[in-house]
Amino acid sequence: QVQLVESGGGLVQAGGSLRLSCAASGRTVSSYGLGWFRQAPGKEREFVARINWSGGSTGYAVSVKDRFTVSRDNAKDTVYLQMNSLKPEDTAVYYCARSRFGYGGAGPNGYDYWGQGTQVTVSS
Repeated sequence: QVQLVESGGGLVQAGGSLRLSCAASGRTVSSYGLGWFRQAPGKEREFVARINWSGGSTGYAVSVKDRFTVSRDNAKDTVYLQMNSLKPEDTAVYYCARSRFGYGGAGPNGYDYWGQGTQVTVSS
């Protein structure tokens, strides 16, 4: 019913920037919160950022606070993750997900649809 397609990943040097996009298809996500998660090899999936249905409320993991910015364009059914000052430890597969409600929390159980993920690799 809902498909989330991520793009924008790639290889960058430390200190560089990337902007990830997650476009929804099949059904609008304008009434739902959205979240970003990431998973590095050998590690558990971790929360990165969240944004509520209107875009007026956001939250971030401590590890990315002040470096990453989440935003959304409901007219395009798209959520973005602007990543600045990237570090090698940011290397992971990044996933977007739709919340079950109009807000998104830090727990993955609160999300019902997930994208396929996009690889972000940061070299030192």
